[in-house]
Amino acid sequence: MAIKGPQKTVLQLVGVVALMGGLSWASVPFYDWFCRVTGFGGVTGVAEQGADTVLDQTITVRFDGSKERDMPWEFKPVQREMELKIGETGLAFYEAYNPTDHPVAGQAAYNVTPYSAGGYFEKIACFCFTEQVLQPGERVQMPVTFFVDPEIVNDRDAKYVHTITLSYTFYEIDLPEGYAALDTGDKAGAGITTN
Repeated sequence: MAIKGPQKTVLQLVGVVALMGGLSWASVPFYDWFCRVTGFGGVTGVAEQGADTVLDQTITVRFDGSKERDMPWEFKPVQREMELKIGETGLAFYEAYNPTDHPVAGQAAYNVTPYSAGGYFEKIACFCFTEQVLQPGERVQMPVTFFVDPEIVNDRDAKYVHTITLSYTFYEIDLPEGYAALDTGDKAGAGITTN
């Protein structure tokens, strides 16, 4: 039994809609994977340990910190820049302060510029990998451990980069479950005791 005219058109349209839906669903994880692999858009890499080689060539890393408009924290880099050898492991700190009278949770988004260096900037450990919760009046210094992959000198565009800027933007997120009661003033409900 052959499918005729209008039925065939309807089936084709359903197929096109299903294909488009599937492509849209896959586009976000594919784009994320693509950015992480290529460094496109300034996305950095993640490494479990430092580089195997350290070159005599140096590079300057600048640090930038900002926050989303409604984020009540104060947030800034402790050090504005450092110079290190390509492949050398660096350690930098960012400072965050919660001036409010209630706990505030935050998550950091990040990128590096120029974008051509993104695929060569490797983070070993970073506060940006997890959400952060600051208690009222709490001030913390949060570390990021990183290196610039020596392969950067073999990239036809990135090999001319002498300065990389690492930028973080903190935005407020919902408090984890255990903090919800504290935020509404019910300290006993959160399992927190007071003197």
